[in-house]
Amino acid sequence: MKRLGSALLLAAVLAAGAGIVAGQDRPVQLAAAFPPDVLKAALLSADEWNPFPKAGDAGWENVPAAVRAAHIRQAEKHLGGEWPLPKASVFLDFVRDGNRTRYESVSFARRGRLAELVIAEAIEGKGRFLDEILNGIWTISEESFWGVPAHLSAQKRGAGLPDVGEPIVDLFAAETAALLSWTDYLVGDALDRLSPLVRERIRLEVDRRILTPCLERDDFWWMGLGGQRVNNWNPWICSNWLTAALLIEKDQGRKARSVHKALRCLDAFLGAYPADGGCDEGPGYWDRAGGSLFDCLELLHSASRGKVDVFGRPLVKEIGRYIGRVHIAGPYAVNFADAAAKAGGSASLIYRYGRRIGDEDLAGFGAWLARRQNLGESAVAGSFGVLGRVLPALFSLEEMAKAAPKEPLDRDAWFPGLQVMTARSAGGSTKGLYLAAKGGHNDESHNHNDVGSFIVYADGEPVLIDVGVETYTAKTFSGGRYDIWTMQSAFHNLPTVNGVMQKNGRTFRARDVRYEAGEARAVFSLDIAPAYPAEAGIESWTRRLVLERGKWFAVEDRYALSRADRPVELSFMSWRRPEAASAGRLRLHHPEGEKGGRPLEMAYDGRAFDVRIEPIELEDARLRASWGDLIYRIVLTAKKASLQGRSLTSLR
Repeated sequence: MKRLGSALLLAAVLAAGAGIVAGQDRPVQLAAAFPPDVLKAALLSADEWNPFPKAGDAGWENVPAAVRAAHIRQAEKHLGGEWPLPKASVFLDFVRDGNRTRYESVSFARRGRLAELVIAEAIEGKGRFLDEILNGIWTISEESFWGVPAHLSAQKRGAGLPDVGEPIVDLFAAETAALLSWTDYLVGDALDRLSPLVRERIRLEVDRRILTPCLERDDFWWMGLGGQRVNNWNPWICSNWLTAALLIEKDQGRKARSVHKALRCLDAFLGAYPADGGCDEGPGYWDRAGGSLFDCLELLHSASRGKVDVFGRPLVKEIGRYIGRVHIAGPYAVNFADAAAKAGGSASLIYRYGRRIGDEDLAGFGAWLARRQNLGESAVAGSFGVLGRVLPALFSLEEMAKAAPKEPLDRDAWFPGLQVMTARSAGGSTKGLYLAAKGGHNDESHNHNDVGSFIVYADGEPVLIDVGVETYTAKTFSGGRYDIWTMQSAFHNLPTVNGVMQKNGRTFRARDVRYEAGEARAVFSLDIAPAYPAEAGIESWTRRLVLERGKWFAVEDRYALSRADRPVELSFMSWRRPEAASAGRLRLHHPEGEKGGRPLEMAYDGRAFDVRIEPIELEDARLRASWGDLIYRIVLTAKKASLQGRSLTSLR
């Protein structure tokens, strides 16, 4: 009878897996497809699941010798060193002056150091790094809070110091749980020889700080279980929660309940995703939005020997393909919202995502990134100790090195759910002009007030840009967010009307959005009047963006106002140095001068508009990483205030 019950459960597992792959027209519903009893039968026990070799096991020789040696050299620098102390007074910096980096640098350094020691010990297997690993485990276990000060407002007593009686699950508490879980998996047997209390401490701390709160509480906003709008926090935390549950939890029934609840949370994430796979947080956050979704699904696929498999779902595939579709050239990606212009990205994750969904172009992008990042020549980096990304990267290096690299240079992309388009002069080439533009609304995740804004690149390098976001402070995610200049429409490629900028909120949006792409041109048009508050006095503002392939780009604005108290201003943010050439003409020079390439000509109606050039010196490290020391704001101001008007600005 017991064998019959097991067989029926296994049949249910297989049927659930088949149903969720075959039912392509239904929304992704992970929790419904894999209920707790199905998961209990499908998931391997912690003792059975061996996704990577442990310390002393065969298999580490599959990592290139140069990489193994680099990891050992990296860890040797930590032998005998002091572990930095995260002070309570520094924790309070966030509420005192808004700074979040001073505490984070100490916390992340601890975790990065532990991760590097663990990888070296797993590779070498001689016990040489165990005492320092022990020190890292113990010092991190003694911390009052595993997260960061900026995320403490979720506790009932609010921001300030952590209440140790109320464990809060934020991004980095979950990351720490995953780090210690991988530590237990990789070197746990060796730690037992030092003292069995070490692994007991890991399991106690991971359980009380992550597993139990996640299982017992439904009110963390990132779960989305109360109808909250979720973002990258959801799959990012779920990926680490799942890691801890799969590696640490010994009770199969409780493990199944934890995994099932994580699937309910992921359903909230997937349920809000547009069918086109577009990430409203931008490619810089895709790594921890769609990329972390892949981490979750890959963990479950591995820990069930493929019985939990949803990689055939169209939405899952489109979420992966998004990251290649918003690639511009070289290091650059479309960077609306808080995304940086140089997106980076995990080459291994993108490669493995492509392989898992059977998309050779996406896999080729991962292989291309791997070569660009020189993977396979030195230690694999993992910020704040992300072993869940480092381990699969290490064991995919040889395969990626053999794969054919392919930079994704799609001619056109259209994301109707986001109202974002991209177009280039010719598919498969970085030569010529590249355009990306957006409609949407001003309540997107990591929103900037930027409805109707656009960017233009030439020969793979920036011309008219989206500046991005400065280093995060307390103000970034507060009521004062839109006092920050980088969030304001006047510092995007947009008009300011009667002295009024766009306003934040979902009701401030585009209307009458139209997109066309053909062999000769791509055209994007929209009315951005609803993105402005009533005091702007805009009745209609139709913006038409045209890329004539291989020739020129133009933006045409036609507007009708209910009042004209002040002249209209049009802003253009430029990476290139503008220089007046003649009436109605600017030359935009590459920062490196002639050796960077020929200047572009920007033409406007000099009879109707005056031009003003404002240099903006960048002091923020995050912005400087994208643009260097200096950018420019070009402001075209109408010579007279008018109730109706038209402007045409072009680049060639």
